[in-house]
Amino acid sequence: MDPATHTIVVGAGPAGLAVAAGLGSRGVPYTLLERSEDVGWSWRNHYERLHLHTVKQFSSLPGMRFPEHVGLYPSRDEVVAYLEAYARRFKVTPRLGEGVQRARREHGLWHVETDRGTHRAKNLVLATGYNRVPREVRWPGQEAFQGTVLHSREFRSGRPFQGKRVLVVGMGNTGGELALDLWESGATVALAVRSPRHVVPRDVYGIPAQVNSLFVLSRLPIALADRLSLRLLDRVVGDLAPYGLPRPSEGPLTQVVERGRIPLIDIGTIALVKQGKLPVLPPPERFTPTGVVHADGVERPWDAVLAATGYHPGLEELLEGASQVLNERGYPRVHGAESALPGLYFLGFRNPLTGQLHDIAREARRITAALGGA
Repeated sequence: MDPATHTIVVGAGPAGLAVAAGLGSRGVPYTLLERSEDVGWSWRNHYERLHLHTVKQFSSLPGMRFPEHVGLYPSRDEVVAYLEAYARRFKVTPRLGEGVQRARREHGLWHVETDRGTHRAKNLVLATGYNRVPREVRWPGQEAFQGTVLHSREFRSGRPFQGKRVLVVGMGNTGGELALDLWESGATVALAVRSPRHVVPRDVYGIPAQVNSLFVLSRLPIALADRLSLRLLDRVVGDLAPYGLPRPSEGPLTQVVERGRIPLIDIGTIALVKQGKLPVLPPPERFTPTGVVHADGVERPWDAVLAATGYHPGLEELLEGASQVLNERGYPRVHGAESALPGLYFLGFRNPLTGQLHDIAREARRITAALGGA
């Protein structure tokens, strides 16, 4: 068992690096634990075409901007390079390859058990990520399917699927973008959608959607922001119900705040839907050896099924007493401040319309100020 330190930070992605850098700059002793062998592991393992949907000016971590040569919407590789440079600049040296098994509070200290031993600290910052654990779905008959079934976490590029028939299940930002990538790579693609989702263009009249959210919508009451958003979406997106994408009954801001349900930030998927190149189908009910029977009762042949069914943080697995600090969806009740358990902080478990990295930077400053005694 290691001697107790001031703070343990778990996760060396953007959130963990931001807190570690802030604590280090204040001279606060900390230990940063990371289960993988690199900082920014999740970003390194995302699909190749991924770019931020938020602009670089509002996506930097505290104390360091993105380089000038990086484009408005940084690519996956540019984000990874930025995180590496950030760790070097602030001399953040995580204990790599040390996965956390369980954390508990005992006798006034946090005991964090890893696959190498136990660490103790007065404070614990969990920054393990909004998307730590994939939501795996299994359908009846799936084991008899002769094609390929994979979760979106396993997808890197559409190139291996050229000439194949691919069903993408789920139309969040990952599903929408992977369907676009597959179509551009020469696959025959369809989207299977279970529930309505709002669609927001990444840029509206040349202005990034994030900028509108930061400076307009986030400052308004939710009901008013919903009304304004829906009027704008009527003009720039239109009615998608004829294409199989009815609008949700709740407004986009209400869904984000109350349900954590993020709109599809569209970068070209909806144009393909409207052109009939990317049909929207009912969700799968069961598999057959050569395809899928959809909820409309029609069997359709597929060579591959890509499950863009999302992720969850999996905090219940890591944290003893999790029910005291998590909501019914398994996400923290308190963000960027001390939770109901003494010395416990969460960072990076929200994905607001204003941008996750922007949110991380803002809340990392609050956490480091609290832990640094400011």
